Parts: sequence; C-alpha cells; structure tokens
Amino acid sequence: MDENNLTQTIIGLAINVHKELGPGLLESSYEACLIYELLEHGIAAEQQSVLPINYKGKQIDNGYRVDILIPTKLIIELKAVDKILPIHIAQTLTYMKLSNIQTGLIINFNASRLTNGIKRLRL
Repeated sequence: MDENNLTQTIIGLAINVHKELGPGLLESSYEACLIYELLEHGIAAEQQSVLPINYKGKQIDNGYRVDILIPTKLIIELKAVDKILPIHIAQTLTYMKLSNIQTGLIINFNASRLTNGIKRLRL
C-alpha cells in the first residue's frame, strides 16, 4: 500500500475510533483502540516504539517513544488536547528525522470533529 492510501486508511480508522468513543478520553485509550483497528485491518503497527538517538556514532536510548509506528512508512503521534500546537508538530518532525521516515500524522482525538484534529506532515 502506498503512503497516500496508507494515510487515508489510517485516518478512516481513526475516524471510526473517534465516532465510537467521542472526545474527552485519555490519549492511551485512543491509542489502544487505534492499534486494535490497525491490526484488525492487516496493518503492521508497533505501539510505543522506542526511538533511539544516534549521537556521535553511538546509539543512545533516551526514552523517546513513538505512539504508533508503521515500520519504514509512517509515524503517528496521538493527542488528546485542546488543539495541535507548534511543539507537537516539532516533536513529530523530530521523530520523523530520527527514524528517517518521510511521513507523519498527528491525530488529536479531543476535536469535536476528528478531521479538524488531523495534521499530515512530510519531510
């Protein structure tokens, strides 16, 4: 599946989760449900994937964790906040650079309409 179809499929699954649960829950609840949906639809996904830093040729595990990783294809950062802030975009872009993945999604489940809470990023 190419990146555009993959992101569209994932956005559709996130919308299904949001329709079922609505806004106002903890991020971890949405994460668990979205992981369930991804795996049910045959999309290989890793939850809370550790993202090390390469510093001066050394791999350092600094405790960074990607909410959901579609290996080699997509980083998904989930939020349950009032709005997506520049720091959320910076965080996701940094994760994309560290992992050498060109596409990222920020999904804010606290939006009343989920499509208003989605930001797609490309390096």
